[in-house]
Formats: sequence, structure tokens, C-alpha cells
Amino acid sequence: MSIRSLARNLRRHALLLAGAVLLSSCVAMEGDDRHLQPLPVALVSQMSAKGMTQADPILIRIFKKESELEVWKRDRSGRYALLKTYPMCRWSGQLGPKRREGDRQAPEGFYTVTAELMNPKSQFYLSFNLGYPNALEQAQGFTGSALMVHGACTSAGCYAMTDDGVTEIYGLAREAFVGGQRSFQVQAMPFRMTPENMAAHRNNPNIAFWRNLKEGYDHFEATRRPPRLGYCERRYVFDPVEGAGPFVPGEACPVYEVEQDSRDLVAQKRTRDEERTAGLIASGTPAMSYALRDGGMHESFRSLLRKMGPERMQTMVAGKVEISNPDAALADPFVADPGDRAQFTGSLPAR
Repeated sequence: MSIRSLARNLRRHALLLAGAVLLSSCVAMEGDDRHLQPLPVALVSQMSAKGMTQADPILIRIFKKESELEVWKRDRSGRYALLKTYPMCRWSGQLGPKRREGDRQAPEGFYTVTAELMNPKSQFYLSFNLGYPNALEQAQGFTGSALMVHGACTSAGCYAMTDDGVTEIYGLAREAFVGGQRSFQVQAMPFRMTPENMAAHRNNPNIAFWRNLKEGYDHFEATRRPPRLGYCERRYVFDPVEGAGPFVPGEACPVYEVEQDSRDLVAQKRTRDEERTAGLIASGTPAMSYALRDGGMHESFRSLLRKMGPERMQTMVAGKVEISNPDAALADPFVADPGDRAQFTGSLPAR
């Protein structure tokens, strides 16, 4: 698709200005059979080449800072492999977890999506509910509802993937459910939990929470299997031996062991990462300073909007009368027309 065509569709997507009140959740409206669209032939071929079928289970990882969503599928080996990385068109809030209704934060944590959380009649084309707040978040008094992965390019606590992007993601989940998967795990992270990022963000007030998220990230990176989840005190527990517990959110953690087949692999990765992080800090890697900025979008969309120029961007940016800096303008929320379908179909190379 040409840059001109993509620009035209993104402009049409943002004709509503945010003088109107932004919706705080992504509720359903009357729809059609859009949720039944078959997966693209090219995507099915890509699965086959990787030893996957449409029916194989999936797992999703979301990275705010990079504005990317990954879909992983189980292959013939029984482990999960990366199928496709999707650019994210919009997320709102700051890096950090969602704590209360109306804070515009997109959630961070580990979520379990069942078939009941799939929304084929979303006002943002198609969507699925993350299930926020999960048991750990409920125990901490966090509030909020209808936090979604959806289409369009607007967010008030959700992850907006464009209509074409969410159509593929929704279809992958649909086929996995048809194939017998009862639920899939979503791992929503502030950024890829690399030593470089952990060193750069070491002074963030959320760093203790992020270190806990990294434990689960490491379990998946080391084993390529979704970690079993437990909740106790104010943290997640990953891959406890089956039958260990009970784990009660908000209460003291019981004595437990981690599954042996993952324990050593995870410990080795954690040691390597901690040594690398310490080395980066010792060598003078600066800690990031933080300025309030409302969310972000993938560079592929950002680059397109820069090409539009300030005048044409005025119709895309909520509440802006004058725009002198396109980058700064992108910090404002977009309001997309849910009746118009985005045409961005790009994907990112596998990592």
C-alpha cells in the first residue's frame, strides 16, 4: 500500500476531534460477521513454514515503549515460537501499571483471556478484554473495566491495533479457541525486559513491580512456555510446582518450589541479565529522566504523521489549534471514527 493511501486512511480515521469526551472503556455495539473473516493465506503459509497450524494455541506479548504486540503459537516441538509482530497504533498513559478507573493507563501484568472475553461487536471494530483487574490487582484495590486490545487508532487505557491488525489477531485467537485452547495468556510489559532497559529505568518508581514482571518474562524467554501463575502478597509467582500453595492474593506467600524443568534455565538467564545490568550501570549508563507524555505509537505510524506536516495533522490531534512540533502533537490522544476501517496491514520482522 502506498504512503498516500495509508495517509488518506489514517486521516479519515481521525476526523472526530477530542473536544468530545473520550470514552473511558471500549464497550460493545451492534456488529456483523467481521469476526468470522478467514486468516490471510500468507499468514497461514507462514504458520505452516514454522510447524504450526491454525488450531495451535497462542500467547500474546505487548510492549508499551516499543509499541509492539507479538503473537506466539505453539509449534510441533510443543514450545511457543514467534509468529508475527504487529505495530501498535496507539496506547495511552505512562509506563507503569493501571491503578484506578479513569487514569488513562493501559494495564501492565499477566492476564488470562477466555472465549467469553472476545468481543465481536466492538465499537472499535473487533476487540478482546484483557480481564483487568486480575486477582492480584483486585487484591490491591485497583479499579477499571473494559480494558481492551481493539481496532482503530485511539486509546483511553486500551491497546489500539488498527482494524486490519486486530482482525488478524482476533482471527488467530478465534482459531485457537476452535482448536481447543480454553484461554490464552497476555503478558503486557512496559518495555522489552532487557538488561539495557532495566538499567535505563532503574530509578523509575515502578522498578520493583517491573522486576517482578521480568521474572515471568524470563520464565517464558527461557522455556518458551506460558508460565503457570500464582499470586501472593503484592506480587506474581511463576511456575510453582503443581499443587503448591494455596496462593492467596494479598496474603503471605506459602513455602513453594519452582518447577524443576524451568528453575535452572530461568536462574541462568537471570544471572546473566543481572550481571549485564550491573555492568551497564557501572560503566555509566544513565538512568532515564521522566517527563509526562500521554502514551505512544509505533514509529511506522509516527513517521507517516511527520510526513503529513503540521497543517494536515491539525485534524488528527485532539484539541490542538496550533501545531508547531509534530512529535509533541503525537502526545495527544487520537479519536478515530469507529465506522471507518484502517488499512494499515504492515507487520514487523520476527525477532
